[in-house]
Amino acid sequence: MTSETTQVAPESALDVEHFDELDTILDDLRMRDDEIPQWEFCEGFLAALVCCRRELVPAEYLPVLLGFDPAGACGSSVFADTAQFERFMTLWTRRMNEVATALNTPIEALDDERAYQPEVMDLRGAIAALTPEQRAEMGDAPIPSFGQIWAIGFMYAVENWPEEWEPPRDREAAKVINAALECIVTLTEDDTAEPTVGAFEQDGVPTMSEQRLNDFADALWAVYDLREVWRHIGPRVETVFRVETPGRNDACSCGSGKKYKKCCGAN
Repeated sequence: MTSETTQVAPESALDVEHFDELDTILDDLRMRDDEIPQWEFCEGFLAALVCCRRELVPAEYLPVLLGFDPAGACGSSVFADTAQFERFMTLWTRRMNEVATALNTPIEALDDERAYQPEVMDLRGAIAALTPEQRAEMGDAPIPSFGQIWAIGFMYAVENWPEEWEPPRDREAAKVINAALECIVTLTEDDTAEPTVGAFEQDGVPTMSEQRLNDFADALWAVYDLREVWRHIGPRVETVFRVETPGRNDACSCGSGKKYKKCCGAN
């Protein structure tokens, strides 16, 4: 993860081809483990890592996200080989730096080109563009609402490290954190209202409700709030308890019945 002052060069930002490459890698991983998530889920998970109070390292979050142990042999992981893993991590790290830089940049509006723009899909719009025959082949499987998978990925990270998301003692900060998480939780729910707007095109086929569009915007501002609050509060300080050392002639604390100097104190 980048520090607060680290800036990502424009040429390092991921483009469409890079996201397609990530999708291809995840599709390949899914051939060996059908529980591997789609990129939109990973994108939400990644955003939560950037916002987390403590910086989590790959050895902590990869097993949770992909069931992959970086310390283990590559042959026992979901990755085909070391090269595939290293390529995934290169793209992942670049995206994480890109997101961190966006969230560290003060903005006034979400349409600012410097703002964080999650890589999310308008699945309902994509399905609407299919032929009737193609839609029939999909069956009656539920179609995720706009931004829903991203929000579920974000909250999955929150739920796996609850101690890093516990509200601080500062009431105002706790209020901001709780309100921000509530906005993201709202986005994990289905958009059941009548579609009136398109996700990416104003004149396109309506694929979501006006309320969904507002909820999505609220969730993005919530991500900014979470990043800002934790940056100012800083990591949790672990409490250190001092254990009193017995005197040399006192009974040893191990319970042996001997004097400390004749027991543990002799080492």
